[in-house]
Amino acid sequence: MKTILLTGKTGQVGHELVTALAPLGRVIAVGRDRLDLTRPDSIVRCVRDTAPDIIVNAAGYTSVDDAESEPELAMQVNAAATGIMAEEAKRSGALLVHYSTDYVYDGSKTGLYHEDDTPNPVNVYGRSKLEGEYNIKAGDCRHLILRTSWLYADRGVNFLLTMLRLARQRVELEVVADQSGSPTWARELALATARILQSPQLAPDTLGTYHLSADGHTSRFHFAKAIIEIARQASGTERGWANIRPTTTANYPRPAARPLNATTSKERFHTTFGSRLPHWRDQLSNCMHYLPWARIL
Repeated sequence: MKTILLTGKTGQVGHELVTALAPLGRVIAVGRDRLDLTRPDSIVRCVRDTAPDIIVNAAGYTSVDDAESEPELAMQVNAAATGIMAEEAKRSGALLVHYSTDYVYDGSKTGLYHEDDTPNPVNVYGRSKLEGEYNIKAGDCRHLILRTSWLYADRGVNFLLTMLRLARQRVELEVVADQSGSPTWARELALATARILQSPQLAPDTLGTYHLSADGHTSRFHFAKAIIEIARQASGTERGWANIRPTTTANYPRPAARPLNATTSKERFHTTFGSRLPHWRDQLSNCMHYLPWARIL
């Protein structure tokens, strides 16, 4: 039986991974109290004490805007700590599975980004995640880097829950229509991770970096429109939802810049492992049927 060390057990993806990874072996799911990414000694001690065959790193600094005012902390958590984890994985022979982001790209490309396109992040968060990728490669451990996109879940802080909250508080909402990506449900990402780890195609020559997010892509505006449309059906409440209007990124300044085009090709993943994640709209519909509508309304 394999031992799997899972970090970030209370996060959006980590919470889903606790269940998704259970059939694969003995899962040791840890939070900050046992593995603190700001303390190198904590990382080393936890990895050596658990002696895992696989490390799934779902922990990280995820607040894109806050990273602009806390660059040192973002770099420590997303880059330096990841490098230490890679060194420990190399030392023990463990496979390291790490989640990265489409925010490693600057969004200036016309068309889909491929894994071999040159990264050029436009914000601190993206730079910290890219530096984490570089540190994993420098650590020379067996690894899978999974770049995902626009994550949401039925818990935590994310675009889905924010839109639902604001849509019940306001008459009208303006949402940017010039940012494109692939909204991805944390549960589908977790299930896909488990399938990869069980796949007969997982071999030394198939390790490396993959885009792994929902099939298809959309704008923030159309994502928000879909959320409200599905909410009306899933909640059984037609009235009391805000009207969604498009705006531009220029008219909605944030502390951190965002890539306008964060659409990625998933063909490398499909070719290697023979599967795709469901379309973003199907994922959204499935997720929203699990929401606690009594509390939301």
